[in-house]
Amino acid sequence: MKRIYLDYAATTPTHRDVVKAMLPYFSDSFGNPSSIYSYGQESKGAVEKAREQVANLISAHDEEIVFTSGGTEADNFAIKGVAYANPERNHIIISSIEHHAVIETCKFLEKRGFEITYLPVDKDGLVDPDDVRKTITDKTCLISIMHANNEIGTIQPIKKLATIAREAGVYFHTDAVQAAGQIPINVDDVGVDLLSMSAHKLYGPKGVGALYIRKGTRLVPFMHGGSQENDRRGSTENVPGIVGFGKATAIALEAMTGEIERQTRLRDHLITSILEQIDGVRLNGHPTKRLPNNVNVSIDYVEGESMLLNLDLENICASTGSACSSSSLEASHVLLALGLGHEQAHSSLRFTVGKWTTEEDINRVLEVLPKIVARLRAMSPLLKSHK
Repeated sequence: MKRIYLDYAATTPTHRDVVKAMLPYFSDSFGNPSSIYSYGQESKGAVEKAREQVANLISAHDEEIVFTSGGTEADNFAIKGVAYANPERNHIIISSIEHHAVIETCKFLEKRGFEITYLPVDKDGLVDPDDVRKTITDKTCLISIMHANNEIGTIQPIKKLATIAREAGVYFHTDAVQAAGQIPINVDDVGVDLLSMSAHKLYGPKGVGALYIRKGTRLVPFMHGGSQENDRRGSTENVPGIVGFGKATAIALEAMTGEIERQTRLRDHLITSILEQIDGVRLNGHPTKRLPNNVNVSIDYVEGESMLLNLDLENICASTGSACSSSSLEASHVLLALGLGHEQAHSSLRFTVGKWTTEEDINRVLEVLPKIVARLRAMSPLLKSHK
C-alpha cells in the first residue's frame, strides 16, 4: 500500500534537483569559501549564487541575506541581536501563538530583565493591529509576529503590522519559516526589517536557513568567531546546504503560482469533505486567510494521538499540533490561544499537503478517516462522559 505523506509543514522531502545541485560540494568542489585559492573561490561563488537565489524569493538585496543553521537560529539571531544592540530599550512584543523558537528566546530574555508582551489572538488566530499599536511604548525595541502559523496556517496582516512598527520607530521581525516558498513575499512591500527562513520547509536540506536583515538594521552578531557572512555570523559556511537552499528557493519561486492553486484546491476539498462526513468537527485557523496547504481540525471526543496512530496503520502520515513538540503531552499553546479547551486542543489533527500530494491521496484519507473516528468514538470515555 502506498505511503501517503501529509505532514509537509513538519518537513519536506529534499527535491531530487536540489540533491543533484548539492552533490559536487561534498567531495569535488569541497573548498573553504574563506580560502583565496581556486577551490575556495569556487565554493565562495556557489555560496554567493545561492545568496542571490534566496534573496530573489523575497525580493531582497543579496547583501541582506545571512545564512544560518535553520529557522530557529534565525529567530534567535533576530530577537537577541536587536535586543542587545538597543540596550536603551528593553521591551519586546510578540503574539501568543509564535513558534517555540520565538517564545523560548523571549523567555530567555525575560529572565535577564527584558519585558515581553504576549499579544492575544482572535478565534481564527489573527493579531489585532490595534492591540499592537496600543502596546508599543518608548521602551519597545522589537515586534515579532509570525507571517503564517505552523499549526493552523493563519496568515497575519504583516504589512499593516510592520507599518505600525515603522511609524513608531520600532524594528519588526517576522518568522516566515512556513510562508517562504509557499506564498509570495516582497520584503519592501510588506516593510519588515528582519525575516526568518528555513530550507527544509521548501524541499531543501535540513540544517540550513537564513535571516533577512534590512540594510541599516542595528543588531549584534549571534554567533561569534570568524568574519564569515560579512562579520555577522562566524563559522565556516555549510556550502552544500547553502547551495541546496538556493536551488530549492529557485524551484519554489518558479512553481509557486501553480502550486498555490493546486494545493488550495486539495486543501479545500479535504476541509469541506471532513466537515460534511464527520459530525462534531471544528476548523482551526482562519477559513480563507490561511496557507494553501494547511488543514487543522478538532474532532470531538477523539484524541489526536489515537487518530495519528490509526492513520499510520493505514500508511497515512499527519500530525497533531506542532511537530516540534509532538513528544509533549501538553495541549498546543496555539489552539489554547484560540479559545479552545484542553479537550478540543488534544483532539486536533493537522494535514499539510505538498508538491507530491495527489487527489487520490486526499480521497484515501476521506475513505479511512470517518471509519477511524467512528471506531475510536465507540470506545471513547470522552464521548461517554458527555452522554
